[in-house]
Amino acid sequence: MSSRDRVLGRVRRALAGVPEDDTPYEQAVVRDYLRRHGERDAEDTVELLAENLVDYRAVVHRADARDLPLLITRLLEARGSGRVLLPPGLPPEWTSAADAHWVQDRAVSTPDELDRVDSVVTGCAVAIAETGTIVLDGSPDQGRRRITLIPDHHICVVHVPDQVVSSVPEALERLDPTRPLTWISGPSATSDIELDRVEGVHGPRTLEVVLVSGDPRTPKAQE
Repeated sequence: MSSRDRVLGRVRRALAGVPEDDTPYEQAVVRDYLRRHGERDAEDTVELLAENLVDYRAVVHRADARDLPLLITRLLEARGSGRVLLPPGLPPEWTSAADAHWVQDRAVSTPDELDRVDSVVTGCAVAIAETGTIVLDGSPDQGRRRITLIPDHHICVVHVPDQVVSSVPEALERLDPTRPLTWISGPSATSDIELDRVEGVHGPRTLEVVLVSGDPRTPKAQE
């Protein structure tokens, strides 16, 4: 008998005398809690998101959609990023002004290969103002989870106000629980027993969030 069989056997014995409950999942847990704290319009919600992102030590930028390619170029140049990883569905106009070696997200890429990437640029699924959290769901403009966990620098584009919600319950309504969700609250950080903070242990040391207004598919024409 395997360890798995032993554990499952104990669970079955523990549940032997428990009557079946056919209550639908949606009714099994009371969800009469507040869905958000306070009343905010779209502008105030975006401001709260920016404030909490900064509180988590993310670097926040704001841009009009037409200026997005130039901003991304400046951010990559400031880091000296020569190798930049792009998810397969990232709008090409977002990086049209940058001069870099573009690395494609490939299933066969090893962690060592991803570690040699300087930066990664992605979109997001939703951003949560009350918690300062960015959520990725593996969509084509975000790529697989590991491409945002191994490179040291992550530029994440958030379309405001459309992709910004106030609270976690509101975010959950937009997300598909069957997708590989990654919840990001600031750059990777941990503390040891003496409370010494170390960044970059299980994710990028630097998270830059671009809050872009307007349609990000319409970049500014090059002069």
